[in-house]
Amino acid sequence: MAEHEHVRVAVVGSGFGGLGAAVRLRREGITDFVVLERADSVGGTWRDNSYPGCACDVPSHLYSFSFAPNPDWPRTFSGQEHIRAYLERVTDVFRLRPHIRFNSEVKRMTWDAAELRWEIETASGTLTADLVVSATGPLSDPKIPDIPGLDTFPGAVFHSARWDHDYDLRGKRVAMVGTGASAIQIVPAIQPSVSKLVLFQRTPPWVLPRVDRAISDAERRLHRALPLTTRLRRGLLWGIRELQVQAFTKHPGELGFVEQLAKRNMARAIKDPALRAKLTPDYRIGCKRILLSSDYYPALAQPNVDVVAGGLSEIRGSTVIAADGTETEVDAIVFGTGFHVTDMPIAERVVGADGRTLAETWKDGMEALRGASAAGFPNWVTIIGPNTGLGNSSMILMIESQLNYMADYVRQLEVLGGRVALDARPSAVRAWNHRVQERMKRTVWNTGGCNSWYLDANGRNTTIWPGTTGEFRRATRRVDLGEYEVLRPSAGSPSAARVTDEAQEATV
Repeated sequence: MAEHEHVRVAVVGSGFGGLGAAVRLRREGITDFVVLERADSVGGTWRDNSYPGCACDVPSHLYSFSFAPNPDWPRTFSGQEHIRAYLERVTDVFRLRPHIRFNSEVKRMTWDAAELRWEIETASGTLTADLVVSATGPLSDPKIPDIPGLDTFPGAVFHSARWDHDYDLRGKRVAMVGTGASAIQIVPAIQPSVSKLVLFQRTPPWVLPRVDRAISDAERRLHRALPLTTRLRRGLLWGIRELQVQAFTKHPGELGFVEQLAKRNMARAIKDPALRAKLTPDYRIGCKRILLSSDYYPALAQPNVDVVAGGLSEIRGSTVIAADGTETEVDAIVFGTGFHVTDMPIAERVVGADGRTLAETWKDGMEALRGASAAGFPNWVTIIGPNTGLGNSSMILMIESQLNYMADYVRQLEVLGGRVALDARPSAVRAWNHRVQERMKRTVWNTGGCNSWYLDANGRNTTIWPGTTGEFRRATRRVDLGEYEVLRPSAGSPSAARVTDEAQEATV
């Protein structure tokens, strides 16, 4: 990285959000940008998560960019290696590699009020940027609980997102901690080869069958010959999920039928009444993410698997101890305990206009205007920001909506002209967040009786969008300058001046 390099836009992260932002910037005619990536390759969470059995629980044709359809998906639900390969192809097809700075983890981003730009310190050097697009994603930094004695465990310890491929689990006694989306894929993948598998389950998930199959050669030939069929397939998948949203957001009682399907799915594989009782959730389906698997329950029914209905509370030597006192000797511990979602580490590294970090600003809960802009952080746009997550559909849909917003943000800066920045008005952020939280009150995520990773330390849902993806697309179609303060350099002053409403209207 060149010393004192300055770019128009700095994108942080090269997963779906970062690569999508890069493509959109090029389509807007902007080539003066860099993508800062902490690893040595693209892919984000689909690079980092390479554990056995890793796959997506959203159908392939919906879990891809609308502007980069893939007619050659091999399965209806694609595995990690296929999704990562897709992102590599997107990088090459849209000629993004010259813009990417690998091994350039962001250490600090500080807003320079005098120059109206961001000063960015990375592992490979420093640079400045007029606009920062933060696309680090909520599923990027693994969370491992603070277990007494963990640092003295003599065996192998790793998180699902940092899988140790050099450690052979075959014939080993393994503790699997957690029962989320990663764990239900890991368990059936490793169960046949380990000598003993102990699953530490704090809360049982609701699990529906994963209706996966190979996509035939004939289907792929059809999609290649007639691209319209790919769009129709994607549209059908999207429409079905849009119709499901009301049950999650307005009428959670309608999900009872889905619960019965999940219970029948369990009963087919789990014949032991005691084990079935352990695995039956006591909260409304949908409150936590509904998981898809056709081999999780069969794996748990095998004789080399024990399910401990309680979290891991202590480790003494090679003995793992559950909350109920159950003790087991193991050779390895695998954590499937999720990520820092409501306390994203990147927030500690972003310093805004008043000298506070984003983490300090968000200490009472994350909030951003239309999921994109935080007050006090001018010319900073986040992809997959607060309350943009989904519980039943594809996050690529939400990413593309936020890319629309980012693109119009750039256009508004062009229209305003000169050295200029936009800072979300605190009143606009509060109003947006109030509307979101009011809608959230009726949703299954807030009323379903569970404690999920959607909720922050204060019990507030700062993660999920309480509506359809179509609604979010309309809400983020363009930037409303009335929701922002326009900042310009102040003559004779080291700080930027905030343009009044009247002056702003005259400028526009």
